[in-house]
Amino acid sequence: MPRWTRLTHSLTHSLSSFPWKYNSWSDTIYGLGAGIFFLGYFLFEVPSNLILHKYGARRWLARIMLTWAAISASFAFVSTPTMFYAMRFLLGAAEAGFAPGVILYITYWFPSKRRAKVLSLFFMAIPLANIVGAPLSGYILQTMGGAHGLQGWQWLFMLEAVPSLFLGIAILRYLDDSIAAAKWLSPDEKALLQANIASEAAEKVEHANVASFLRDKRVWLLAAIYFCVVMGQYGITFWLPTIVKNAGVSDMISVGLLSAIPYGFALAALPFIGFSADRTRARRAHCALPMLLAAVALFGIPHASSVAMALGLLSIAAIGSMASSSQFWSLPTAFLGGMTAAAGIAAINCIANLAGFVSPSVVGWLNDITGKQQAGLMFTSSALLIGAALVLLLPAKTVNR
Repeated sequence: MPRWTRLTHSLTHSLSSFPWKYNSWSDTIYGLGAGIFFLGYFLFEVPSNLILHKYGARRWLARIMLTWAAISASFAFVSTPTMFYAMRFLLGAAEAGFAPGVILYITYWFPSKRRAKVLSLFFMAIPLANIVGAPLSGYILQTMGGAHGLQGWQWLFMLEAVPSLFLGIAILRYLDDSIAAAKWLSPDEKALLQANIASEAAEKVEHANVASFLRDKRVWLLAAIYFCVVMGQYGITFWLPTIVKNAGVSDMISVGLLSAIPYGFALAALPFIGFSADRTRARRAHCALPMLLAAVALFGIPHASSVAMALGLLSIAAIGSMASSSQFWSLPTAFLGGMTAAAGIAAINCIANLAGFVSPSVVGWLNDITGKQQAGLMFTSSALLIGAALVLLLPAKTVNR
């Protein structure tokens, strides 16, 4: 279930079509609006995950999906930049806790030695959503404009919110909060799974209070690493259609179809990277090396001499950014446990996702003042290089479990 909730989240999360309605909106307005989402996300992330840990994933993840779908559909009626900013903030507040909540939920079911594969499968929903969502968005924009008095961009937001609505209801009916609550497991199966989780719980850190949690330098280092990961991820997610368009593709459907190609390669690569991480236990390398790969690819995009070359580099960048994002979460979940895991995963994600505000805002501003994409891509590439270097500061014995 988490994999498919992530799919619908990513489908409607795309704003790449929104500025096409408002031709007067600059990259700065678009980037700022895209980034404001993460302010709401930041404020409500930790409380959301603590609520999930206390009251259960089923009700809380369903709440996130249902409120998020309603707000996302309401974007169809946005008419000014101010409304755009306000709705983006509300969307972030509604979604806060989703990603760390699912990651925390995964720790309830899978021990550390099997978690990289599962995280890879979960994060496969991001490229899968873009493979489906990019061409679907282009098709809706180009074919449904004017239907029943609504523009194509309005249909886009309303139609792509529908899967989240239905899956929110499905979560309420079918998602089990824990191994103990699973009706589809026998008593022996439950005992085996619970023993696997309990065997590593004694080795994990559970801080006694907030002060000891805040003094743990590893938490802050992990937040800094994931900040750089998110910089790269959103640098690609938010600007990929624009990069394809500037490479010489003008038709909306073609832009959508070509934008899906990099995510297709990422989708194929993620499970192999996850299997390799669990087999070798080299968790730091499986996070840092994809970041380096993405950084080099982003650096080369401005020098691409054709659409095919640009798509090739974008594909490498997508593989690197998605792989580093999925494999990062095997690091904190290897040593954080209990309520500390709930707060820690949320705090790391919450702090790091401020990059979702910084990345599109700064990249949009750099693109506007220079008139070129090169400055924004260099900025994103540099962030990934810094993040890869920071991974090496993590003690290997802490995360290679």
